[in-house]
This record gives sequence, C-alpha cells and structure tokens, in this order.
Amino acid sequence: MDNAIYATLTRQSGLMREMRTVANNIANVSTTGFRREGVIFSEYLSGLEGNEPSLSMARAHGRMIDRSQGGLTQTGGVFDFAIEGEGFFMIETPQGNQLTRAGSFIPSAAGELLTPDGYRLLDSGGTPVAIPSGASSVALAADGTLSNNGQPIAQVGVYLPTDPNGLRHVGGTRFTAEAGAEPVEGAVLMQGFLEDSNVDPVTEIARMIEVQRAYEMGQAFLEREDERIRSVIQTLAR
Repeated sequence: MDNAIYATLTRQSGLMREMRTVANNIANVSTTGFRREGVIFSEYLSGLEGNEPSLSMARAHGRMIDRSQGGLTQTGGVFDFAIEGEGFFMIETPQGNQLTRAGSFIPSAAGELLTPDGYRLLDSGGTPVAIPSGASSVALAADGTLSNNGQPIAQVGVYLPTDPNGLRHVGGTRFTAEAGAEPVEGAVLMQGFLEDSNVDPVTEIARMIEVQRAYEMGQAFLEREDERIRSVIQTLAR
C-alpha cells in the first residue's frame, strides 16, 4: 500500500475514534458524576530507503480520563452525596469493586445504600454501608462519617487509584483501577448535593467540528489518490 495512503488511513481511524469519544461526552453532558474522556494520539516517525523523506504516522494510542471537578447541584436528598476534590466512591459490582463519582444512593430493604443500578456503596474498610432500621435523622459529615441522631453508624469511603494512569472506564460513570485503589484521608463530602458532569458542551462541540473537518480533509485526499491511481492504471492498460 502507498505510504501516504497508509498514513492517512491510520490518521482517519484515530479521528473516527476521537469523534465517537467526543459524541459520547456530549451525550453525557447532563449525566451525574460523568467524567469527560479524550483520545491520546502518538506520532511515529519511520525512515525510508534512499533519499526519501521520513514517514510520519499518527494513531490513537489510548484514552484520557479528565478527573477535574464538576459543578455541584444541591438536591436536598438525604442520600445524595458529592465529593469536593479528589477521590471516588467505591461500589461493589459482580465484576469486582469499581469507582464512581455519581453519588446518588437509595437504601435497600435491608438498609444498604445502593446506586440506582443496584450496586452497594462501600465504606472506608470495604464493607457495604448500611442504615439501621428506623433511622430518622441521617447526617453525613464532611469527613464521610455517617450518623443517625448524632450516633456514628458508618464511614463512607473515598478512594483514589494507586496508579492514576490505571483508571479504566468500564461503562456509564463507573471505573476500575487496574493497580487497586486506596482510601483517601482528608476528602470532603457533602450531603444533599450531586456532582454534575465535568463536560463543557461548548468545548466539545468545537472539538467535534475540528475533528470533522480534519476527517473530511483526509477523506478528500484519499479520493484524490484513488482517482490518481485509477488514471495511472488506465493509462498503462492502453
């Protein structure tokens, strides 16, 4: 395959991947606790034979998770929690413990706090957080201490991945930490608040336009190359 065509196809593949990522960001601009994602490109330079110039290829190398703070919305919900600053809630799923910034929880019939999709919230020791039957005045302190009528009943855990580069998006607002996660000290929690998505729609739409234009330029180049090759073949066939 012609080097220029190969390099362009590699770039087009990366741009397509970035377009899907930007579209997913825009789709989740209103999703509680959603973390914006980006695509990381790598450039490869390869020397060619003779006096030919080197070949440069860029391809999508991986995804970047934007961990910046999202806005906080006051809901007044007793079991709506938000983290201000670094850290994630730990939840228990069938695929293992996962991290999330989406802090909307619902007490189950057994009193355990669950995410809307049914996963249990874990405390700082990795045990499910449970609310005693008949609890009437549940309060969350800034340090994560959960109490009822002034009596401590649990410590909501806030965790950080041991390796910040090992954070992987597994779906929705949930992540896994490949190297594990450790409790964070000094985290600030807020009761009656939820964290918004950290996606800036204006920035994402501007990026989508840039990616679309870059993709169209690459597509036009491929079409011109296709016409050129066809013309050469027709000329040689005469």
